[in-house]
Amino acid sequence: MAKEVNGFNFEQRHGKERVRVARVWKDKDGRHFMVEWSVSIGLLSDCVPAYVQDDNSDIVATDTMKNTVYAKAKECSELLSVEDFAIVLAKHFTSFYSQVTTTIVKIVEKPWERVHVDGQPHNHGFKLGSEKHTTEAIVKKSGALQLTSGIEGLSVLKTTKSGFEGFIRDKYTALPETRERMLATEVTALWRYSYDSVHRIPQKPLYFTEKYLGVKKVLMDTFFGPPKEGVYSPSVQRTLYQMGKATLDRFPDISSIQLNMPNLHFLPVNLSTKDNQIVKFDNDVYLPTDEPHGSIQASLSRIWSKM
Repeated sequence: MAKEVNGFNFEQRHGKERVRVARVWKDKDGRHFMVEWSVSIGLLSDCVPAYVQDDNSDIVATDTMKNTVYAKAKECSELLSVEDFAIVLAKHFTSFYSQVTTTIVKIVEKPWERVHVDGQPHNHGFKLGSEKHTTEAIVKKSGALQLTSGIEGLSVLKTTKSGFEGFIRDKYTALPETRERMLATEVTALWRYSYDSVHRIPQKPLYFTEKYLGVKKVLMDTFFGPPKEGVYSPSVQRTLYQMGKATLDRFPDISSIQLNMPNLHFLPVNLSTKDNQIVKFDNDVYLPTDEPHGSIQASLSRIWSKM
């Protein structure tokens, strides 16, 4: 929030970016669980004298923030979701330091997955997956909460059941209409939970991890359709809307979702000249290209009725 300082409107925050931490939990049967997180912390605090009076007495040092991440990770003796860890950190800074009014914690979780050897899950072996789990927790002094989760880098592709017809045509339009094309995209999704206080969040262990996996499944199932026949996509826009709607329909504690789905093109190869066709491909050989790509994004949110 802006303050008037020496005749100016002045806003400030400070924090620590990309604090990398890995945490391993070991159960009594010798099975290990691990996460790797990249943590960013932002503090909104009453430390204006540091900017205008050479007085650092109200500043929480960013090195202290870094150390706090490791200390809090150690204190979490039980496996927990990235959302819960973000809330733990944010609650600490707003409650421990009197001058901190709001804490913003953003975390990106690296997708380490347990490996299987001879069909059995390995006790302590992991491999790096693809898409990343993200979260942002904003916690105020009062305990008010804004919690957002997301997916980055969810790459999906189907080789048929996609088309694009009926769009505006003018003198600059060269794209042919089609009912048969490949559809590929890299989904970035952000969804906000309806919990408005740290005291209202579910206490079930790994609740938000299960929710993340559930949202990812709904997004993918909607994109692909049934395993045998699939589902037709008349445009990326239509598919994006269906994916967002399916998420809100399935999860009542999610109040809004934002989706970004660039249209990554696979262009049919045509080896022909003016005089003859060199090779007939029948739409089975393509040139993959991700630059330039179409940019499609939209958000859906619930309309809460007034009682």
